Amino acid sequence: MKKFSSVFRSFLVSYIVILIIPSIAGFISYRTSISVTEKLSIQNNVIQLQKSKELLERRMAEVEGFTRQLAINPDLSILMNEKSAGDQTNVYGIWKMLRSVLTFGQTNDFLQQFYIYLGNYNVILTPGSAYFRPEHYYDNFRYTDQTLAEWKQSILGKTHRSEIMPLRKFNNKGTATSVVTYMQSFPLDSFSGSSPAVAVVIIDEKTIANLLTGITDKYGGWTQISDANGETIASQGTGLPDMKALSKDPKFDPNQTSQFYDDDLVITIHSETNGWVYRSGIPRHVLLENANQIKFMTWTITGIALAIGLLVGLLLAYRNSVPIHKLVSVVKEQFGKVETADRNEYDFLHGNIAEMIRSSNQLESELHRQLPLIRDAFLKRLISGELQTREEIFAAASQANTGIYGHSGYVCILHVQGYTGMDSVEVLNELHAARLILKQALLDIAGFMLTTDWGSDRIVIVFASKEAETGNTLGRSEIAALLEQLSRQAFAEYRITFTAALGDHFGSETEVSVSYEQAKQTLEHALHADRKGVVWYDETSMESATYYYPLELELRLIGTIRAGETDEARRIVRSVLSLNTEQRELSVEMWQQLVGEVKGTLLKLLDQKTFMESGIFEQLKDRIIAIQAQDKRSFQTEIEDIADALCAVVVSRKNDSHTRTVDGIKAYIGEHFSDSELTLYRIAEQVERPEKYISQLFKEVTGSNLSDYLEQVRMEHAVSLLRENRYTVDEISSRVGYNSSHSFRRAFKRVTGVSPSSYRQIAEG
Repeated sequence: MKKFSSVFRSFLVSYIVILIIPSIAGFISYRTSISVTEKLSIQNNVIQLQKSKELLERRMAEVEGFTRQLAINPDLSILMNEKSAGDQTNVYGIWKMLRSVLTFGQTNDFLQQFYIYLGNYNVILTPGSAYFRPEHYYDNFRYTDQTLAEWKQSILGKTHRSEIMPLRKFNNKGTATSVVTYMQSFPLDSFSGSSPAVAVVIIDEKTIANLLTGITDKYGGWTQISDANGETIASQGTGLPDMKALSKDPKFDPNQTSQFYDDDLVITIHSETNGWVYRSGIPRHVLLENANQIKFMTWTITGIALAIGLLVGLLLAYRNSVPIHKLVSVVKEQFGKVETADRNEYDFLHGNIAEMIRSSNQLESELHRQLPLIRDAFLKRLISGELQTREEIFAAASQANTGIYGHSGYVCILHVQGYTGMDSVEVLNELHAARLILKQALLDIAGFMLTTDWGSDRIVIVFASKEAETGNTLGRSEIAALLEQLSRQAFAEYRITFTAALGDHFGSETEVSVSYEQAKQTLEHALHADRKGVVWYDETSMESATYYYPLELELRLIGTIRAGETDEARRIVRSVLSLNTEQRELSVEMWQQLVGEVKGTLLKLLDQKTFMESGIFEQLKDRIIAIQAQDKRSFQTEIEDIADALCAVVVSRKNDSHTRTVDGIKAYIGEHFSDSELTLYRIAEQVERPEKYISQLFKEVTGSNLSDYLEQVRMEHAVSLLRENRYTVDEISSRVGYNSSHSFRRAFKRVTGVSPSSYRQIAEG
């Protein structure tokens, strides 16, 4: 420890500082979170009371709307305007009126108990009953503090215009309760004295109080509604204070929305519609329960974190100082340098690492210098046919940081003339200089240089473009003009002459080697015939006694079909047949041997496990064996169809594998959606695939993101549990995989458009 105690102390002090800084920030965050939690709790209760107010006002508006409908009811108008003739009563009219009001109480719980008094008949109509003597109605339904005469005078005998009687004791068939009474006289323009008819809606206090249970059930405490005169409309909960004493207390501001009074948070909301006052009182300890939990958890976690942090700091300081000490020892041992007394370990390492960086930069410069050689090696592999599939070509091009600037074009071989048969050192130096001059001139003329040396007197050039060429002559004139200009410039300035041999057009990167082989044959023909200038492949006579089907071409066809590249496989087949039918004149025996070779290639492919396990193995095998060699066009069509079928098998197996993987993901999610620790990593581990792979695969197969699917599954189960109505929202959030009920509510509303509580109310309604 003595050798690296200074490093150990440096690390330990750093870790302690790291612990202190976030602890200070955490304390500030803690105080902020407590304040925000208190504000949110108050705000949530204000919103809850506001919602209760809006709901009650809406229900009272429905009651008022009910009386407006009665005012325009033709049956009621007839009954109000009829004059009683002794004991004669319009029984039919009363029966029709009873029918028309029967359904109101079935759709609105505020209208479950109401009656209509007709003064001319002295009759009271209720849903389903008619009392031809008000005394009979009074015997069953009456205010406990009102006599029959007072009731007739204050209720039946007066004119009312949307009047609301505050809370009063009421006897409902022997059951004591408290009710709020809404009264409206008819017609609506009645102003004084008695009116022909009166509609009276009796609303039980419990019905109104049910609208306030959301606050009292959650927080306890009390809620109270009073009219503009301070008379109670409804109340709910325990610990209700004396409202008159409360309003007179100077410590209480009746106009303030929220304030603490004694041990309760009192929330006050005034209605602009009818002047009612809505108040709720919530115990302080319940309101700040979340804040107190945060406080307790914060102090507990902070203390534990500091203790653990100190232990971890000691461990890390020791662990991290040991390798530095070892590194210093290794540097001393390897470089033979001795640490001076006035330099610490970091200064010593800094000096030596700086030297290593300089060496690394030199190495990087050397690698950049070698980059042309790497690109040259890529081009040599490409034209020699070592790269069989497009994937291999693209991968090799990426590693070499190059490409061929397109996928179609021509391969050209420049042969420097005048040095045949000479191999002295002086001649080789001259040839080297000539190749450099030609490549630089080509770069100056064409603006690109995709060339490689092939032997001492030859240069291979790949002319490629991004445009897809459709004919053998497209682009030939431009290439011929460029080579002619190069020839004139090289001869005029350096007295260098060359023969340019070009292969046939290639339509894909995989056919570059074919075009190169053709260019080689063209050059051999040109040298044999002593031809100068630019010579094209199709200008030479290619009579041959044998077919052209080299091993690299066969391997390229096999690799392409294994990769499932249908278009590329068709192109190779057409290239093989074109080389042997259009560019060569094969005998019948050679043609039959070529057909046998191609059939053998397909049978080699068919013996692989991928195709043997497919359902069309025997069918494809019979088709390959039955191929005939008489008609060259039908032979090409049959070979292309079989190649298509083999590629389709490869693609189908890939798709089946993808589908099985996605099905496995869905099954795993269906079994473990309730686990809050279910992550993309665990799903990827289950299906034995990388995380990024399964995310992209799921999106490709299903069209939706994996996270969205998991959320949808959880919401579907949440909807089912909400309909069962056996669990609270907090319990449901835990059962469907959410650690926080707040996160669950937010996700549920985002998916369904409504909150879980609202959805449950809709489902129950």
